[in-house]
Amino acid sequence: MIQIENTLISLDVIEKYFCCDLAACKGICCIEGDSGAPLTDAEVLAYQKYLPKILPYLSNKNQSIVRENDVFYYDHDGEKVTTLVNNAECAFTIVENGVFSCAIERAFRNGEIPVQKPVSCHLYPIRCRQYRDFEAINYETWTICSDAVCKGKQENLRVYEFLKEPLIRKYGAAWYKELEKVAKEWLEQKNI
Repeated sequence: MIQIENTLISLDVIEKYFCCDLAACKGICCIEGDSGAPLTDAEVLAYQKYLPKILPYLSNKNQSIVRENDVFYYDHDGEKVTTLVNNAECAFTIVENGVFSCAIERAFRNGEIPVQKPVSCHLYPIRCRQYRDFEAINYETWTICSDAVCKGKQENLRVYEFLKEPLIRKYGAAWYKELEKVAKEWLEQKNI
């Protein structure tokens, strides 16, 4: 583990390779899993506020489920997560040409709302967990992302490099600059 400010970063975030390969996985992480995407309180409020701009991107079925159940529910750990369809698919999932993506992100990229998809999705395959005195930042491996690992190796992109934008979104540019510095030193020291 490496510590930067009040975060503890797994060495896997620095050492492992990763680069999403949507052509291979088709965004299946949007429709598989055991709960919805973790949400912050601010994200819940924003998605509720901008729901009228997000709903048109969704199928009629998903629109009905979100209207009926709200944008979130509490999962088995008591955390706020995105509403699900059929206990698996994120209710904000859209599908085009067999590829799954996020209606929230589409509305953001089209300039209709000022908020992005959940930071937990943006950071994937990094998972963050807040403890009393620190936040743990870990790399989560999942078989559906095996093509992303291969592509990361081909592109020579480490997890933290691939996730530069969302890491800056969550922790800030100064934090990320420190991570880059520490990662470079670590990788040179380990000769990997």
